[in-house]
Amino acid sequence: MQKFLSLRSWATQLTIGSFLLMSGTGILLFFEFEEGLTAVVHQWLSWFFVIGAVAHIVINFRPFKSRLKSGWGKACVVVFGVAFMASCFSWGMVTGPQLERPIEEALVYAPLSALAAVSQISSDDLIRKLAGHGVTASSNQSIYDLSIRSGVDENELLGFVFLSN
Repeated sequence: MQKFLSLRSWATQLTIGSFLLMSGTGILLFFEFEEGLTAVVHQWLSWFFVIGAVAHIVINFRPFKSRLKSGWGKACVVVFGVAFMASCFSWGMVTGPQLERPIEEALVYAPLSALAAVSQISSDDLIRKLAGHGVTASSNQSIYDLSIRSGVDENELLGFVFLSN
């Protein structure tokens, strides 16, 4: 059991495996393949990569420190550190990820009559569509209201509206 708890017994393997996962999902996201759970897996399981990388650095701290003494090591830290800090600002650009949260909130809190107009179906058809999934609704209610009342997740309800027939 103690060997299992040793950083050396798992850090490199975890780093390699999670790197493969993060690389694969990152490439898919770069090419805008967002089907299934690709984005969720990339976001949440990236913590395994962070844990593995930190453990790997702890185990190999002396060689790590010596690599950072070279010009190339220092340049990498500076370039990627600056890139990280710069990524925290939008620099006047409007991006899709910036828009996702406010758009989703607008859809969740809008009355179903407005949501029907956005989804290009009649309010009655939208209410029938929700009823087909066991959710009773009226046109003045919102997805938020329905979620609280029915116990169905907001995303699932939005999926009924936009993804199901």
